[in-house]
Amino acid sequence: MEAKGYTRDGTVDLRGRPVLAFKTGKWKACSFLVGYEAFERMAFYGIASNLVNYLTTQLHEDTVSSVRNVNNWSGAVWITPILGAYVADAYLGRFWTFTISSLIYVTGMILLTMASSLKILRPTCENGACSKATGLQIAFFYSALYIIAIGAGGTKPNISTFGADQFDDFNPQEKRLKVSFFNWWVFSSFLGGLFATLGLVYIQENLGWGLGYGVPTVGLILSLLVFYIGTPVYRHKVTITIPTSDLIRVPLSAFRNRNLPVSGDPSELHELDRQYYVAAGRRQLHHTPVFNFLDKAATKESSNPSIKGRCTVTQVEAVKLILGLFMIWLVVLIPSTIWAQINTLFVKQGTTLDRHLGSGFHIPAASLSSFVILSMLVSVPIYDRYFVPFMRARTGNPRGITLLQRIGIGFIIQVVAIAIAYAVEVKRMHVIRVRGSSHPKDIVPMSILWLLPQYVLLGIADVFNAIGMLEFFYDQAPEGMQSLGTTFFTSGIGVGNFLNSFLITVVDEITGKYGGRSWIRNNLNDSHLDYYYGFLLLISTLNMGAFLWASSRYIYKREVAEVETEVKQGSVIPVETKALELLPSGLQV
Repeated sequence: MEAKGYTRDGTVDLRGRPVLAFKTGKWKACSFLVGYEAFERMAFYGIASNLVNYLTTQLHEDTVSSVRNVNNWSGAVWITPILGAYVADAYLGRFWTFTISSLIYVTGMILLTMASSLKILRPTCENGACSKATGLQIAFFYSALYIIAIGAGGTKPNISTFGADQFDDFNPQEKRLKVSFFNWWVFSSFLGGLFATLGLVYIQENLGWGLGYGVPTVGLILSLLVFYIGTPVYRHKVTITIPTSDLIRVPLSAFRNRNLPVSGDPSELHELDRQYYVAAGRRQLHHTPVFNFLDKAATKESSNPSIKGRCTVTQVEAVKLILGLFMIWLVVLIPSTIWAQINTLFVKQGTTLDRHLGSGFHIPAASLSSFVILSMLVSVPIYDRYFVPFMRARTGNPRGITLLQRIGIGFIIQVVAIAIAYAVEVKRMHVIRVRGSSHPKDIVPMSILWLLPQYVLLGIADVFNAIGMLEFFYDQAPEGMQSLGTTFFTSGIGVGNFLNSFLITVVDEITGKYGGRSWIRNNLNDSHLDYYYGFLLLISTLNMGAFLWASSRYIYKREVAEVETEVKQGSVIPVETKALELLPSGLQV
C-alpha cells in the first residue's frame, strides 16, 4: 500500500536516506519537539516579561532606559533568525542549525543565571541603599542576554519549520493534519509562557532571580535530551541551493529588457519543461498578474539570446513572492509595536496600581501578562475545533478563512485593545488628579484588574494575527526558503520592538524638551502615558487602512500542479486566492 511507501516530498533521514511515511514524521515526530518549544518559551518569557523590573530594581536603570533596553534585546531575539534561517536553508539544514544554536542558547541561560546569582556579578546593597552596577556587572549581564539572542537566531526559525516538515504536502491526509499544526504548535509555546508569567515571575520576585532563571535553564537542557531521543523518526528536507541570486538576477534582467515588449499571454514567456521540475524534485510556479514589470526578465526576446541567460517564469514568480511578502511585512510592524507594550509599559503601569488580590496575595505586575496567554490557550482550541469547521462549511476553504483575513481580524481586535488601554490610562490619570497621588511611590487606589481587558484582547488577537502571520510567511515563501520566509514573521516582531524603542526615545526627548513634562517619565504618576497610548491608537488605525490596501492586492502562491488539479476538478480559482472575499463582519481583505 502507498501508506507503507516512502514519503512523496523527498524527505530523508539524518543520513540522507529516503524515509518510510508510516514510520516517521507527523505528530509522532512533533511530540518530541513540543517539549523544547514549551521550555524555550518559558525561558524567553521568564526573561522578557519581567526584564524591565530587573533592570530598574536590580541594575537601577531609569524607566526610559530600561524600556529601551528591553525592546532592543527583544528586537535582537526576533531579528537574528534572519541569519539562522539563511544558514539552515543554504548550508546546514534545519536540524544541525538548530542543534548548534540550542547549545549557544543554553550557554547564555547558564551565564544569565550566574549573573543574577553570584554576589560579585550583582550591585551591592547596604541599609536599603544600593550602589550602581559596575561596568563589569553590566557587561556580563548584557553579554548573557545577547548570547541568548544569538542562540534564538538559529532555533526560532528552524524548530517550527522543522516541525512543519514532518507533514508531507503531497499526502492529502498529512496535508490536512498540517492545517492544524501551527495552531497546536503555538498552543504548546503558550503553555511554557503561562508557567513563566505565573510561576517564574513569582519566583523571581519572592524567592530570588537566580532561581527564577535557573529553573528554565534546567528545563531547557532536559527538553533538548528529549528532542534528540526522537531523532530516528524525524524527516529532513534535502538542503538545496536557495534562489537568493535570483533576487538580484531577475530585477537586473527585467531592467536590461525594459524596452522590450511583453505579451499578455504567459505562454509567451520563457519557462522550462514541466518534466525538468519533476525530475529535479522541484515545484513549478504558476504565472501571476502582479509586479508585471518583472515579467520582462522572462521574455523570449531577451537581449541575451542564450537560454541560460534568461530567467524562467518560476524564477520570476519566486521574486514576486518575496516582494509580496515584503509588502505584507511592512504593515505588520505597527502591530508588533503594540505587542511590545505587554512586557514594558503595561508592566510599569501595573506597578503603580493596587495589586492586592484578597487579603494576603500580592500579584506581581508582570504576571498579568499570563492573561494574554490564558486567553490564547482558551481561544486556540475554540478556533481550531469550532471556528474553522464552521467557516470551512461556508467558504470551502480548508483553513476556514484565508490567511490574510485571519491576520486582519487579529489587527482589528488589537486596535480595540489599545483603545481600551488608552481609556484605562485616562481613568488612572483622573484618579491620580482627584486623589492627589502623584508621588513616584504612591499606589493609585485602582485595582490592577482594570488592565485585564487589554491583556485578554491582545491574547485573542494573537490567535488570529500572530499564528496567521507565522503560517502565512511559511506557506507563501518560495521553495527552499521556508526558514527564511518564517523570518519575515520573526523580523517583523523584532523591528516592531526596535520601532517602539525609537518611538519612546523620540517621544521622551520631544515632549521633555525645554523643561516640558515628558509623556514617559520615571514617575508614571506624573507622566502622560495616556497621550502615548492615544498616539499608538492613531497609528494603529492608520496602519489598519494600509493593511487592507496591501492585502487586497496580494495574490497567493500557486504551483502548476495545484492549478492542473483545480482544472481537472472543474475549478480554476484556488480557495486561497479568494483574498477579497467578504468576511462575516463585512471586513474585506
